[in-house]
Amino acid sequence: MHWQGLEYDFPTFYTWSMKKETEIRHGRHCVFNMHVHLVFVTKYRRDVFTKAILDDLNLIFESVCNDFEAKLVEFDGEDDHVHLLIEYPPKVAVSTLVNSLKGVSSRMIRKKNYPSIRKKLWGNQLWSPSYFAGSCGGAPISIIRQYIERQQTPD
Repeated sequence: MHWQGLEYDFPTFYTWSMKKETEIRHGRHCVFNMHVHLVFVTKYRRDVFTKAILDDLNLIFESVCNDFEAKLVEFDGEDDHVHLLIEYPPKVAVSTLVNSLKGVSSRMIRKKNYPSIRKKLWGNQLWSPSYFAGSCGGAPISIIRQYIERQQTPD
C-alpha cells in the first residue's frame, strides 16, 4: 500500500486477524481502522424499549455518527440497554462521541413521547450516566504484545 509516497506494509499479524469486510480508512495524515463497542443502559435499568423505539434509535445513532465522520457498523438492543459497534476516526474522542450519542438520542426519543418511556421514566433522562466502551478489532492483545517485544531495539 502506498501512503503519501511511502511504501507501507501492515504487519503480518494484523492482516491475519482482519476480516474481509474490514476496511482501512484514510484520513488526511493517517491510515486507520478503529472500532469501539458501546453499551448504554436506560435510567434505573427500566424496561422501556420497544421495536419502534429501537428502530428510531438506530436512525438517530446513524445520524450522530455521520456528524462525527464515524460509521454505525452494527446496532441492536433489548428492553433496557443497547449495543453499538462504531468505526470512528482518530480525531474523535470516544467520550465526546458518547456524550453526543446519548444526549441527542435522549432528546429526540423523549420528544416522541412514547408511552413505555413516559410511564416508567420521569424527568428528561433516558440513559443512565454510565456506559461501557471497549476497543475492538485488529489482532488480539497477546499477538500485538509479542510483535512489540520482538522489535529490534537499537543498541
